[in-house]
Amino acid sequence: MNTIERKKSVIGGYTDLETMHTLKRFPIFMGCVDHPQCNDLFADQTWDICKRTGVIQLKHLIPLDVLYSDQHCSVVGKLWYDHHVNFAQFINLVAPQVVLEIGGAHGTLSKLYSEIQNLASWTILEPNPAPAENVNARYIAGFFDSSFAPDCEYDAIVHSHVFEHMYEPDDFVHTLAGFGAGKVRHLFSVPNIKSWFRRKYTNAINFEHSVFITEEYIEYLLEKYGLHVNRKVYYGDDHSIFYDVIRAGDNISRRSPPNLYSEHKKIFVDYIDYHIKLTNSLNRQIENSEKGAYLFGAHVFSQYLIAFGLDVSKIHCIIDNNPLKHNHRLYGTNLIVRSPEVLRGLPSPMVIVKAGSHTTEIKTKIISDINPSTIFLE
Repeated sequence: MNTIERKKSVIGGYTDLETMHTLKRFPIFMGCVDHPQCNDLFADQTWDICKRTGVIQLKHLIPLDVLYSDQHCSVVGKLWYDHHVNFAQFINLVAPQVVLEIGGAHGTLSKLYSEIQNLASWTILEPNPAPAENVNARYIAGFFDSSFAPDCEYDAIVHSHVFEHMYEPDDFVHTLAGFGAGKVRHLFSVPNIKSWFRRKYTNAINFEHSVFITEEYIEYLLEKYGLHVNRKVYYGDDHSIFYDVIRAGDNISRRSPPNLYSEHKKIFVDYIDYHIKLTNSLNRQIENSEKGAYLFGAHVFSQYLIAFGLDVSKIHCIIDNNPLKHNHRLYGTNLIVRSPEVLRGLPSPMVIVKAGSHTTEIKTKIISDINPSTIFLE
């Protein structure tokens, strides 16, 4: 597999890139599979930082047709469902009637919005269409770029946690700004990625989230291409940021991008040091126990811990709340996924949970519904 090398900063196009850390042989897919483990693909994750802007970015990119060859977001849990409910209500403040959603996955957002508004149409542009039950949105298979040709006039473009997936965020915003001759409203949700990183969430950056795209960079790019933030809302403790953006004019801003080099380098170094110490501590705790442990999360959460050195030889299996993942294998590992029900009745089972903003919800459910004697390692 040939990767794509980034030689310039995605913010500003500067070439003064400094390599900070490499995670060797990281699995390129963050979902579950049934094929033999020998068919899994790996690549080094090397992270650079631009000295002039402080943007952190992946050095070698996986081709999009390989990276998104399958869908890994198969069920919307409570945290994501609540996010979509709140984002649908945020969209309803504008009340668009003809909507194009970029990367809508299973269509949950369209379904929730249609329960609020009797809208005219909702179209989802998605590389792997997989509509959920009772989703009436129209699907188009594909990616959003300058070659996308709309077949109708939309009054809003919507996307949720898509911005951070863009390999070229500057091109993405440029294309958005020129879409619909400037008459389109832009309504989107992005991860509060700086907060995620400071809190050491293992889903902050990866092969799919290839840029540390903070709100400072997002708003710089919006301003650069004549887009104005009309409304901005922070959702949840640290989960997401909702944007309502309008076209402010045709003038392109000439100001320089912000320089956050010192701040971002410290955040990144702290993040790496934390995970090295964490996995060393987890390995000691597992080694000192005779009964082994369970690892929660058939996703990038677990893949990151393993890449940082978590010893899986005493891990019984991956456990996950998503029934569609049960009895399948987590890509890049030999670990099979089981239901958390395997913990029921066990005397003080040990579980590793490092699942970002989902951690509290996961722990509470295990303690209250399955096994109150569970010991969580962290």
